[in-house]
Amino acid sequence: MKAITLLQPQKIVFGTGCIETFTEDYKKMGLQRLMVLTAPPILPLIEEPLASLKAAGVSIETCQDILAEPTVNDFKKILEAARQFKADSVVGIGGGSVLDVTKLVAAFINSDQQVEDCFGTGFIKRKGLWFACLPTTAGTGSEVSPNAILLDERDHLKKGIVSPYLIADAAYVDPKLTWTVPAKVTADTGMDALTHCIEAYTNKFAHPSVDIYALQGIRLIAANLKRAVKDGKDKEAREALAFGSLYGGLCLGPVNTAAVHALSYPLGGEFHIPHGLSNAILLPSVMKFNMPANIKRHAEVAIALGCQPGKNDEDTAQRGVDFIYRLAEAVGIPKKLTDLGIPQTAVPGMAKAAMQVQRLLKNNPRELTEQDALEIYNSLY
Repeated sequence: MKAITLLQPQKIVFGTGCIETFTEDYKKMGLQRLMVLTAPPILPLIEEPLASLKAAGVSIETCQDILAEPTVNDFKKILEAARQFKADSVVGIGGGSVLDVTKLVAAFINSDQQVEDCFGTGFIKRKGLWFACLPTTAGTGSEVSPNAILLDERDHLKKGIVSPYLIADAAYVDPKLTWTVPAKVTADTGMDALTHCIEAYTNKFAHPSVDIYALQGIRLIAANLKRAVKDGKDKEAREALAFGSLYGGLCLGPVNTAAVHALSYPLGGEFHIPHGLSNAILLPSVMKFNMPANIKRHAEVAIALGCQPGKNDEDTAQRGVDFIYRLAEAVGIPKKLTDLGIPQTAVPGMAKAAMQVQRLLKNNPRELTEQDALEIYNSLY
């Protein structure tokens, strides 16, 4: 069995209402200046916990300026605000973009490094401030991953920073924070979490210690996504999705994603399509492309999705792809890139940009060339 490194937050708390655990834990640490990164729709949900911290003497600075696809310049403005506040700790309460910026603020606030010099794997020199992540979507799994993504305006491409120093000190996964997430965002982020699990399981670097997370994440999300999109107050479905997203996040560090994510980056970088939606529209096409490389694994994904076995592995694997097409349609994911306002004339540029994401393409079970990327994009018109 090949070696693998599993890095996770020192503390992971899961459960409806566990944001209260975060406030009680924080009070015990003796930290005094907390930078809170969040988004305007979240503020009503966290008024009480923040009031509790203020009553305990904690100084709090709240930033709610994080866009859905934050750029390097967006990050630098928030970093400067954190420096002026003299934060000694950071918490992110929001979706994946909020959590990614939280990680980077904690890492760079007292650093002489520039964020642009750290794109890639392993370039951050040292641990930064204590920080915690509380996801409000299910989701990116960012609360437990060592990854952070920013849009680099220089070449209109989303880029990743991967470092063990970007793993949160604590993650609190409170499904209650997802109850008010709109149906469209629930669908997009749920498909993103499902993509994490499928890409981890069918990945060239798949590993038994991560397969457990990936398969259980697939089961939970496939069985509950439509329910949560239909009724956001379905507590059982929301808890299942939050758990599935957490499992997907635990796959990201040791195994990571592959061609779906690589091909999705140009959609976000150039056309500002939300990350989850980009993955969702690409997922079945990339699965179909990858199937010949590991039919058995794709067949096992199909079974985890809830499909009945076919006459052979190839038939079963195809049933899994068909299931993803149906699920995406059922939760309102568009079928064509034209539905997202992306002209077909943009395809060559997107294919060229996607090939820069070798950090992820090297994980793909089947080698994907620029011509392959062109054909996958063109199949979505």
